[in-house]
Amino acid sequence: MKRLMVAALLLLAACGDGESANEPVTLTLIAHESFTPSEGIFDPFTKATGITVEVINAGDAGEIVTKAALTSGNPEGDVLWGVDNALLSRALEANVFESYEANGLAAIPDDLRAGIPNFEVTPVDSGDVCINYDIAWYDERGIEPPSSFADLIDNTYAGHLVVQSPLTSSPGLAFMLATIATFGEAGWLDYWSALRANDVLVVDGWTEAYYNEFSGSQGGSRPLVVSYGSSPPAEVLFADPPRDDAPTAVIVDTCFRQVEYAGILRGTPHPAEARLLIEYLIGETFQADLPLTQFVYPANVDVLLPESFTTYSARPATPLTMQPDRIATNRVMWLDAWTAAVLK
Repeated sequence: MKRLMVAALLLLAACGDGESANEPVTLTLIAHESFTPSEGIFDPFTKATGITVEVINAGDAGEIVTKAALTSGNPEGDVLWGVDNALLSRALEANVFESYEANGLAAIPDDLRAGIPNFEVTPVDSGDVCINYDIAWYDERGIEPPSSFADLIDNTYAGHLVVQSPLTSSPGLAFMLATIATFGEAGWLDYWSALRANDVLVVDGWTEAYYNEFSGSQGGSRPLVVSYGSSPPAEVLFADPPRDDAPTAVIVDTCFRQVEYAGILRGTPHPAEARLLIEYLIGETFQADLPLTQFVYPANVDVLLPESFTTYSARPATPLTMQPDRIATNRVMWLDAWTAAVLK
């Protein structure tokens, strides 16, 4: 925080007696619909810098990247939160971000920083996109829950799974990439054809899938959903009445590692202030807020994880992954093939 105060003073000095020195700056942080930090989380940033932060939740990560690409160079905000490793190549191709090598990167592991050629974005968190299942639903029916991708196409689980579209959803795209990583170029489309034959339900985004269709959340009819390895602790924390066990569980063999980034939108009228915000987002104050609000793992390794988060989360030692350059080369082709196979 002391570094932010010093940087803010230098920023004011650089402005001299101009208009920017006299008028308070408000930064617009564009984020996906699941970005729900603690109330007042930006107050320390404002106190240290004089800069106010306004958050606009603009849909699923796929939607915000699409909008950012369409407005590249003339952005609707100053900083974007929530582009992930599956969508990053799309944003880089559209020249969405202004490069900035933030102070504080030493606390972020090298593996999270891979695939960012010129510091266009900064890693802010990581997690795992995995199939979640409703424990009670299977217990009540005496059915063993699935434990692998192969199980999901078994007739026992016909009509059980809801997924997000990779065309519009970040976890949906991650799940599609997980099937490619598992079955390879020769087999992944056949796998999706089998999912379709087994009555998979495809919806636009995570919120619709988890809160409207998944039986383990709000009384939907589908006991399997594409969500996160860190979704179960959220179900415990927000349970009403309180409970000390998770009602949902994770199929660990389906997990695909997701890294989220924040970046300065190219064309912002407040680039210097936006740089300060990026550094606040990877600082310990903000990062410590992530596990129990966003239910993700902080990118900053100096942040201690709460026990209530780690007890119920599933963190696979060897998650499915894919190199960013492979995603960049094949993303459009894969999405076109998926559309033809699943939505035809």
